[in-house]
Order: sequence, then structure tokens, then C-alpha cells
Amino acid sequence: MYVYLKRVIDFCMALMGLILLSPLFLVLVIAIKIDSRGPVLFKQKRVGIHKSHFMILKFRTMRIDTPKDTPTHLLANPEQYITKVGKFLRKTSLDELPQIFNIIKGDMAIVGPRPALWNQYDLIEERDKYGANDVRPGLTGWAQINGRDELEIPVKAKLDGEYIAQMGPAMDLKCFFGTFSSVLRSDGVVEGGTGSMKKEE
Repeated sequence: MYVYLKRVIDFCMALMGLILLSPLFLVLVIAIKIDSRGPVLFKQKRVGIHKSHFMILKFRTMRIDTPKDTPTHLLANPEQYITKVGKFLRKTSLDELPQIFNIIKGDMAIVGPRPALWNQYDLIEERDKYGANDVRPGLTGWAQINGRDELEIPVKAKLDGEYIAQMGPAMDLKCFFGTFSSVLRSDGVVEGGTGSMKKEE
């Protein structure tokens, strides 16, 4: 039952967010166009509910000559591809805002496991163990407020599984409000690396 209510809440909140944030969207669009050549939006094939595919939307943060369909942590020197405005957008997570359109369309939810790249087979396989591929992916999620880029894939998938096991209003609110705290502190943002928690230990 909550799954259907969650979809209604997601749609209404995303629509309201789009209206309220439209002035910010305009400012960011202008900044991206001034900073570097190329489209304002970045589209990429991601894994959706039941391992279906959809095109995720983001504000473009990297140069147009960046290798396609390659996770940032697998690039030899990701910093060389990130634009000046892009660095700010990634640090503040403002590059994710266009996913409001994905939420309205029904590709995504506000809270859920972050959508994997279509070719992140290791993450997809790990999530299968927890049923995490059978819900709509989210703009934010339990793993995002508990490590983000620092998490190794098995840990990330396990946290996604914890979210599935506890999915409900209380868990979604915890993730939603926890996101603001994580973004303000830039928690877990590691350009060019993943699994940094283990490496540091």
C-alpha cells in the first residue's frame, strides 16, 4: 500500500519543487552555458525498477570530451574533465536537480537506492541479493547519507537492502532530512575514488 502512496507523494513534491526552484534552474542554466560549451543537461542510461533502463537527467558538470558511460571513479584523472561550475554543482549536489523531471515521469522516486549505470554489473548483482533492484531508484537514499562515494559496492548494496527492509514513511523522512545535512557537509564526495572508507582504515 505504501508503494502507491509513496508514488503520489513523490509526484506532488516533485511538481511543487519544480515550481519553487525554477528561478534557481534558470541561474544554473545560464552559469553552465557561460562556463563551457555543450548542452546544459547531461543524459545517461541508468537502471530503473526491475532492472529496466531509463535516461537520467543531470546538469552537465563535465566537458563534452569526457569518456561516455564511465563512472567518475574509474577515470584516471576525473578533475581534468570537471568544469569550474561543475565542481560547485557536484560539491553541492545541485547537478542532481533535473532528476525532478525523472521523478515526475515515474522513472525515479525521491528516496530509494541511487540508480546504477547500465554497465555497473557488480553493483546490480549485489543489489539483487537484497531486492534493491525491484523498487524505483531515488534522488537520495540510505546509502547516500551513510557514505556516498566512500562506500565500497558490497557495503552500498547492503545499505540499499536495509532501506528496502525498512521502507516506509519513517525511513523515507530519515533519508530525506538526512540528505540536507550530508549535502551541507559534502559528506562522502570523493572525485575519482570509491571505497575510500576501507582504504583509509
